[in-house]
Amino acid sequence: MKRINIQPRNNWQKEVEKLGFGFHTTNVPYWNESAYYSFDLDEILFIERATTELWDLCLGAVQHVIDNNLYNQFSIPENFIPLIEKSWAEDHPAIYGRFDFCYKNGQLKLLEFNADTPTSLYEAGIVQWFWLQDFDKSKDQFNSVHEKMIAYWKYLKNYLHQGKLHFTCLKETLEDLTNTEYIRDCAMQAGLDTKLVYIDDIGWDNDAKIFVDMEDEPIKNVFKLYPWEWMTKEAFGNNILVDNNRTLWIEPAWKMILSNKAILPILWELYPVCSYLLPAYFEQNGLQDFVKKPILSREGANIEIVEAGISSLKTEGEYGKEGYVYQELFSLPNYDNNYPVIGSWVIGQEPAGMGIRESNSLITDNKSCFVPHLIY
Repeated sequence: MKRINIQPRNNWQKEVEKLGFGFHTTNVPYWNESAYYSFDLDEILFIERATTELWDLCLGAVQHVIDNNLYNQFSIPENFIPLIEKSWAEDHPAIYGRFDFCYKNGQLKLLEFNADTPTSLYEAGIVQWFWLQDFDKSKDQFNSVHEKMIAYWKYLKNYLHQGKLHFTCLKETLEDLTNTEYIRDCAMQAGLDTKLVYIDDIGWDNDAKIFVDMEDEPIKNVFKLYPWEWMTKEAFGNNILVDNNRTLWIEPAWKMILSNKAILPILWELYPVCSYLLPAYFEQNGLQDFVKKPILSREGANIEIVEAGISSLKTEGEYGKEGYVYQELFSLPNYDNNYPVIGSWVIGQEPAGMGIRESNSLITDNKSCFVPHLIY
């Protein structure tokens, strides 16, 4: 794995905007093509194998949590437990997830799993692919995001309830909307009848006890880019528990277990010989070099890095009241003060490609940028 500095394309902003990528620059640059990361094929195959194995281990961990009633460690509301177990027993469909890896010195370690509302899919699947076509189309990329997304929607078509497949996210969130509309476009290419409704606009028919959209059309299947932990805390979200349509929510309720960092100590307890896992616990447990993470947090908020028992880096935020996990420190590699995280995608139960986000800090936060990659 190498980081190579290059000259960005002339008018690259117009090129990415042609693709519908409107959030390439906010108050800080997000898309960065002044460099790329190169991998040899053996490295890519290594990342792919790790993704496959970890996905299987994660499914085993979900079963373990359910079998042993470990929900209190995840701060999951008790009234949602039956929904989780029902969605698991009935194998409600899960489309995707993103493992965040640290890769250095030939070792690859799981930092966390974004299993419910991962973003950067559009950048990984589309934007960096078109960059590669302009930069060097003779090269390849670890990237079958687009093909696998369409193929899996085709597969799921017969498992959905009759009726439209709605897609939802918050209003006025361009990144979420772009990712949601991209996944919706893949569903349309798979032949599904789709409709966008912002989550702010989803209604509840109190007489029929069903969810409806702005045209009072029943919502029977819905892809959401909106976290389960938010929905379970909202009065409106409790309607899910009495919904007469038994709407299929994608991602399903059982993803509440995998999208929670409490899964990290569970994985370590179950699979301590797995070379991709870092020791992780619900207490410090004697660790001197570790990262303290809220079980529910986003974009690097409320993270603390401790080295030799002394806090060396800490971020602020609004998370942590649900509890923390302590994960052994495995610092990101340093490329001239750029610290990359590999986001490896699972789509339809299979590894599907990767995207790289880098920060100028060991904690990847909302100021990180996306850097393309290629296989040389």
